[in-house]
Amino acid sequence: MAASSDVLVLRKGTHGIPIEQYADAIRDRLPDRTVELARTPAAEREAIRDAHFVTGMTLEDDLLDAAESLDVFACAYAGTGHLPLDRLEERGVAVTNASGVHGPNIGEHVLGSILSFARRFHVGARRQRRREWRHYKAHELQGSTVTIVGLGAIGRSVAERLEPFGVETIGVRYSPEKGGPTDEVIGFEGEAFDDALARTDYLVLACPLTETTQGLIDRDAFVTIDPDTVLVNVARGPVVDTDALVEALRSNWIRGAALDVTDPEPLPEDHPLWTFENVQITPHNAGHTPQYYERLADIVAENARRFDGEGRDAELRNQVLP
Repeated sequence: MAASSDVLVLRKGTHGIPIEQYADAIRDRLPDRTVELARTPAAEREAIRDAHFVTGMTLEDDLLDAAESLDVFACAYAGTGHLPLDRLEERGVAVTNASGVHGPNIGEHVLGSILSFARRFHVGARRQRRREWRHYKAHELQGSTVTIVGLGAIGRSVAERLEPFGVETIGVRYSPEKGGPTDEVIGFEGEAFDDALARTDYLVLACPLTETTQGLIDRDAFVTIDPDTVLVNVARGPVVDTDALVEALRSNWIRGAALDVTDPEPLPEDHPLWTFENVQITPHNAGHTPQYYERLADIVAENARRFDGEGRDAELRNQVLP
């Protein structure tokens, strides 16, 4: 059982943080186990051959071919669509993800975006660059309605951070009967969603990209949305119809947009979205946090202990396969 207690960390890091910090964080939580970091392609291919529990950002097909004993792959991203899931499922490999790791930092990013538009800091910054001392009108967040599409870890984190601000919140999820931390919870279908759009001041997208959510905010949605609404997208770019968004901005159908994700991505230098003064663009950066590896290591170390105790029968945190 000794081999199954070990954890192999693959070499690719994220957010510009050295992968060594991730390996060290797991070692701190598993002092009685061997945590190996493979720093070269050759080292990965050699180490993964007998590894039972592996964690990393990606798992390429050729590396999976070499993984003769793999039982668990702990993906270090919340999304797993980039993994060879079909092959992993065929082999009976348990796959977990990093869901929940981003809650605090993306929640703060959304709150900062909302407050920036409420107080119109972008206008103040523009006038500061011009050394122009001239008052401008602002808004007040209190009393606003915020609709949060997606009530996973990120959506819940946003709702929690909005609570002290005296806003009404509407949550949108696939199973509204499960409730949530918002004042109202509705589904994606029917008049309830359109009604929510019509009375929303800040529309926060924090949902996964699925068949249901792709193109969810289209031209019809922008026509329905109140012209004083601000769109905040920390989900995925294709949740919003980009052409419809550009039309909405040009036609003053919305007050502005804070976009951490775009479609296409990266956003081309000549794209019109760069030109709007009421659009805040960040380069898919809301997920950055110096605590990323620490939070991720909590999940992975706990799962390594569970796997060590129960093997393939273990119930793992954040398990997405099988």
